[in-house]
Amino acid sequence: MKNITLSADERLIAEAREEARRRHTTLNALFREWLADLARRDERRERISRLMEDAGKYKAGGPFTRDEMNER
Repeated sequence: MKNITLSADERLIAEAREEARRRHTTLNALFREWLADLARRDERRERISRLMEDAGKYKAGGPFTRDEMNER
């Protein structure tokens, strides 16, 4: 694992530490979670795009009336 050094406003760091405490974790763990999420954003966007493209292939059989849409 590689170490990095960051600079941030003291108040922001204090608030982040408090959030970590509320979550019963560390600021370091929260940062690693955030960094992993950031790194996966492009992958998620691509998966969502493919899902939306595929969704157009399916037909629900409509259009439906209001009553038909509210049937159980």
